[in-house]
Amino acid sequence: MEVKIGVQFASRELVLESGQTPAEVEKAVTEALSDDDGVLTLTDEKGKRVIVPVKKLAYVEIADAATRTVGFTAS
Repeated sequence: MEVKIGVQFASRELVLESGQTPAEVEKAVTEALSDDDGVLTLTDEKGKRVIVPVKKLAYVEIADAATRTVGFTAS
């Protein structure tokens, strides 16, 4: 699943592929937002961690991973 994180005053969003379910990511975001001094910590499929202070979060977008087509298709 793909997670996009918008960070205040950053020109680009953080994008990671997570092995977690959408419900698990939503729970992690909700728990992080419950504390004003908290941090949102997510881990991608390769084991890299992304840590963002909740005071700097602009948005978190949770979506199923889109399948990408490669090559040409005949119609």
